[in-house]
Amino acid sequence: MGMEVDVRNQMAKRAAEEIQNGMVVNLGIGIPSLVPNHLSKETMVMFHAENGITGMGPSPAKGEEDENLCNAGGFPVTLNMGGSYCDSAIAFGMIRRGRVDITILGSLQVSQYGDLANWIVPGKKVPGMGGAMELAQKAKKVIVVMNHCDKHGNPKIVPSCTLPLTSARCVDLLVTDLAVFRVSEDGLLLTELFSPFNLEYVVNKTGCEFKISKTVRNIPY
Repeated sequence: MGMEVDVRNQMAKRAAEEIQNGMVVNLGIGIPSLVPNHLSKETMVMFHAENGITGMGPSPAKGEEDENLCNAGGFPVTLNMGGSYCDSAIAFGMIRRGRVDITILGSLQVSQYGDLANWIVPGKKVPGMGGAMELAQKAKKVIVVMNHCDKHGNPKIVPSCTLPLTSARCVDLLVTDLAVFRVSEDGLLLTELFSPFNLEYVVNKTGCEFKISKTVRNIPY
């Protein structure tokens, strides 16, 4: 279990590198919620939640939770100095006006052209699409953090999504437990590898073709 948590934090740490001072950042549930743990204390960020918070702080200590203060996933959060509340209509208005600099989301599938399918597996009970559709379309940068393969070993990076789309051609950066890809109109470009994985291994685990950067950064485990 410890190994799995380390992998999740490794992915979150890499996603956190994209965040710069002064940004408004929206985090999805799951691995993206670990991103704040990997920001330096000097990086001032306003974390935004669709249910109406801008300026979320770290998770509260056990016993310190406020039952009225949670993120869009329903998990308890805190509020940083200078943070504010609004209703969800205003929170979505911020997204739709393009006021969110980065959204970091999990996904079920990503296509080679950056299509995102992250809201439903047909036949399974789900709460609904949530804010993912608006965030994927309107955030200035869309980062997906997900495992390279599903629990059955099938590639989650595919030529075209077989699951219902959340949004087409919206992903800018894809971070998996194996590698990092930048997404452009031409498709995927592998730019980084996590140790100890090599290119051959990643090619075998990926369901579509991709280009390889002239210089590939190796990220030690």
